[in-house]
Amino acid sequence: MGNAQATQNQQQQQAVAPTPKLGVVTDPIGDMLARIRNAVLAHHNNVRIPVSKMKLEIAKILHEEGYIRGFQLVGKGREMRVRLKYDDTNEPVLRGLKRVSKPGRRVYVGHQDLPRVLAGLGVAVLSTDQGIMTAREARRRNLGGEVLAYVW
Repeated sequence: MGNAQATQNQQQQQAVAPTPKLGVVTDPIGDMLARIRNAVLAHHNNVRIPVSKMKLEIAKILHEEGYIRGFQLVGKGREMRVRLKYDDTNEPVLRGLKRVSKPGRRVYVGHQDLPRVLAGLGVAVLSTDQGIMTAREARRRNLGGEVLAYVW
């Protein structure tokens, strides 16, 4: 009887799928950019991203620069929905995203070395001591900082 009950318990344990464990994201900004890039390539209208203060600031810059239609907090403020933008021919306005400074290799620039993306047609997003901003704004304020990403 003991062996039959043990076999039955094993079968019940195998029948119940284990709850998936979410992996730890080591690069939240890179994850955000990858989610947006993948959603644009799949022609989705919006994408949900776990929220943080830095991600909200990056989304704000993408909206101000005209690369996305907008963003809003959803799910009790734990996620944000980024609404992607397409032109009249259904081509994405956002052509590319590149993570520059990564957890394993940080990239810092002084105010005199601020990057220009595609000769000024794109945007470099920086983290400065006065907050997240574009390279254009940092140049205007004479600030350097960490280059987070290029957007074009």
